[in-house]
Amino acid sequence: MTRPAPILVFDVNETLLDLTSLEPVFESLFGGRHAMLEWFAELILYSQTLTLAGRYRPFNELAAAVLRMRGEIVGVGISDADVQSLAEAIGAMPAVGDVAPALERFRAGGFRLVTLTNSPPPGSLAALEGADIAGFFEDHFSVDAVSRFKPAPACYRQVADALGAPITDLCLVACHVWDTIGAQSVGCQGAFVRRPGKAVLTLSGLPEPDFIADDLGALATRMGCP
Repeated sequence: MTRPAPILVFDVNETLLDLTSLEPVFESLFGGRHAMLEWFAELILYSQTLTLAGRYRPFNELAAAVLRMRGEIVGVGISDADVQSLAEAIGAMPAVGDVAPALERFRAGGFRLVTLTNSPPPGSLAALEGADIAGFFEDHFSVDAVSRFKPAPACYRQVADALGAPITDLCLVACHVWDTIGAQSVGCQGAFVRRPGKAVLTLSGLPEPDFIADDLGALATRMGCP
């Protein structure tokens, strides 16, 4: 059995905060909740595109631009008020139900807990505070500090550098396998949480996650937490 690394680095959006809470905004704008998943997939696509192209804009600005782009594609006008409604909904996302109990168990198990998100401060921290889970973590990190989006290597290395820890002491916990692949490629462990609609990508030459669980509670058990 793989021994878990002592520092757990948690992705935020979808892994900790419930992205489905944004669905009513997209239902109102586009007539269907599935539009939220399309928007988020393109948001991730274009965040990675900017990084590969050597460019950077904060995630919240990109989120608004992708919303307007989606509107143009489907013939829906997106107003400034619509953009503000989405921003407010993002800032008010609740924690997924399994999060707080699992974080308690991880702390009881002796792990150090931090977050790493594509979202810029101070909004990223405010969202965690609003969801009443910020206090579980000793520190919070954003890709904004390195002007690159995950899974760029610098995103993960900044966490190890700031904590004064070897990269091998980090385990990235996420429900996105592209995130665990990025972390593992620089020496971190990867823990994949199988949120609804998520699965592991199995392909020769790619690292599979060191830990796979259906939810954070199951991951805590898998890592030996009481």
